[in-house]
Amino acid sequence: MSPAGPEPISSRSPRVSAARRLARRNFRGKERLFLAEGPQAVREAAAHRTGGEATLVELFATADAAERYADIIGEARAAGARVHLADEQVIEDVSTTVTPQGLVGVCRFLDTPFAEILAARPKLVAVLAHVRDPGNAGTVLRCADAAGADAVVLTDASVDLYNPKAVRASVGSLFHLPVAVGVPVEQAVAGLKDAGVRILAADGAGDDDLDAELDNRTMGGPTAWVFGNEAWGLPQETRDLADAVVRVPIHGKAESLNLATAAAVCLYASARAQRASGGCRSVTES
Repeated sequence: MSPAGPEPISSRSPRVSAARRLARRNFRGKERLFLAEGPQAVREAAAHRTGGEATLVELFATADAAERYADIIGEARAAGARVHLADEQVIEDVSTTVTPQGLVGVCRFLDTPFAEILAARPKLVAVLAHVRDPGNAGTVLRCADAAGADAVVLTDASVDLYNPKAVRASVGSLFHLPVAVGVPVEQAVAGLKDAGVRILAADGAGDDDLDAELDNRTMGGPTAWVFGNEAWGLPQETRDLADAVVRVPIHGKAESLNLATAAAVCLYASARAQRASGGCRSVTES
């Protein structure tokens, strides 16, 4: 191993113990650090900066992973991260997955103040109002990223953004768009309305139909979709905050759509409407 290569580390190292503790929410909050696992997440973390600082601060890699993903190791070192050569036991100690992929990064928190999101005059926002399942939260974030949303807001009634399962489910999208956390739903809705954003609550029992919204061309302006808990939807007090409560039509015999699928349908419907002639984005906008 060359002097410039990763530094060997053992499972007894305090660095390993510190990383292991980040699987717990209270330690993540105290240290303002979280774990990103696998080549995709680590690559995105190495390229991301938070407040002028590199987001990736430390990386644990097995010898096989260091060889297979030499480009990621180089990107991590270029970002100033401390890179450790770790055996399989170390990776198992710090990983939260059953089958680790040999790369585990320690990253700085990267959430964006809600005021900054509003100041950017967003055109498409996903608001996770009562989403408790971390896999759902991460998948909706990924859908928002794919649909070209400007931001995601997790309210104080939703799951921790940095839960390892949420980070994995985002498949790197966590590093692609601004995310605000811990915003009371009333504050989120009021702020977005003041910024000229129409609020649509997604609910299977909604009075308005998504197809009708599209047919009536009412979705071309700035829009925020509010998504609730998959099991019990949105509470009435949250529905009452919205400009409209919209259901995704079920044309077949399925009882319902899961949260991530419904979110994808709603966000893509808005994205298409906004990019159409007369929408708030031009068809040539990147």
